[in-house]
Amino acid sequence: MAPGRIGTGRRPGERVLIRLDSSPARWVGVLTMVCVVCGLILLAARGHQPADWRAGGRPAWSLALMAAAALIARGILLRRPVTAAHALAAAAALLAGLAAHFLSASLLGNVLLAGTGLALMWPTTARPQPGALPQVWALVDATRRDPLAPFAMESLKSYHFNAERTAAVAYRTRLGFAVISGDPIGEEAAFNELVGDFARVCRSRGWRIIVLGCSEGRLALWRKQAVGHPMLRVPIGRDVVVDVQRFSMVGRRFRNLRQAVQRTHNAGVSTEVVDEQQLGAALTAELAAVLCASHSGARTERGFCMNLDCALEGRYPGVQLIIARDSGGRVQGFHRYASAGHGSEVSLDVPFRRPGAPNGIDERLSVDMIAHAKAHHAQRLSLAFAAFPEIFENRNRGPLHGVFYLLIHLLDPLIALESLYRYLRKFHALGERRYAVLSAHHIPTALVVLLSLEFMPRRRHLRVADRDDVKTNLRQH
Repeated sequence: MAPGRIGTGRRPGERVLIRLDSSPARWVGVLTMVCVVCGLILLAARGHQPADWRAGGRPAWSLALMAAAALIARGILLRRPVTAAHALAAAAALLAGLAAHFLSASLLGNVLLAGTGLALMWPTTARPQPGALPQVWALVDATRRDPLAPFAMESLKSYHFNAERTAAVAYRTRLGFAVISGDPIGEEAAFNELVGDFARVCRSRGWRIIVLGCSEGRLALWRKQAVGHPMLRVPIGRDVVVDVQRFSMVGRRFRNLRQAVQRTHNAGVSTEVVDEQQLGAALTAELAAVLCASHSGARTERGFCMNLDCALEGRYPGVQLIIARDSGGRVQGFHRYASAGHGSEVSLDVPFRRPGAPNGIDERLSVDMIAHAKAHHAQRLSLAFAAFPEIFENRNRGPLHGVFYLLIHLLDPLIALESLYRYLRKFHALGERRYAVLSAHHIPTALVVLLSLEFMPRRRHLRVADRDDVKTNLRQH
């Protein structure tokens, strides 16, 4: 790794003791797995009586040993390195298992013995790198025509830079997968070399690659030659990107949008745009009260690929808020937008609105932000991501589409995808497709990883001073 490059971001205790990314190591893994299979065959051929399979019996003990060996062989074949922390955990499991057997807790002992293989070959992880924000922001600000670029700044992500630090991929690790968020950021000419280098790092750490939210134009980056094996491309939806210089609500197809916006004008709603890093204490308290009252996840944060965290904290450069007030001056809602490409790209992060806010307030905020972006010479504004629009538009769904439609609605408690699509459709701005890129045989585990990254809640941390102001504000209203 080049000096000074931020790469895998190892956690403390992950000093690598043994690397297993060589051909001889893989042959050891294959041989171990063959021995396990032969052992199972011999164990079955001996014709043990049911009583022999009690937890303290020799067959159960042998089975536990073979399970540990199989888990170790699997880890070797996945090229997972053995770290100091994992070796200590495996040793502790082994000693605990032997102690359990000595104390006649044979079932627990067998489980712990088998678990030594799991502990020894547990996948390594990459720690978040919030300190890289200045360098990441510089790359985001240089990236054009990518509405997901600003979300690379999210504080829980890790980064892999090229040697010259002119390009990077943002990712997180979970259960042995390195999940890349969107496309690389920075200098386009460096992307091919960057992806190849990152794939080599993943192989050395035993990580399997998933790309979530890859654009059509970047699919070729993740070809077999770069990653080392074929990758499946699964379309997951489309960007919804407005050309702000040409946007107009003229015409019959924009009637519903015009009506929604006009209702807010009739109700006396006004809007203003502010820089999140310039918020004063009083305005922060007003907005935090709306955030806490909102149904958009007031107490928790979610999201990975298309979300930023730290709302109202002023952590990220290039973030603006558009705020809607009613005729009495009370804040009824606000949208958070992030920028890239020297301000040419503007992307919606999260909308917040007070329950009971006037109808049409989200449409009004979006339309007024488009007008603001146009006045400040932006080129494109991304409203959100429309997941699986073809399924929602298809009125004659076949059996397969019908199953997908039902499965999608299982996520309604977390995100109402169809309702979101109905809202986005008013802007008639469906853009290019986005894809999940992964190996076909990883799909079952990958679904667990992706759903957990996108929907597992994280506690929202407002600053203490803000929380006190919020409580006062909530009592007043």
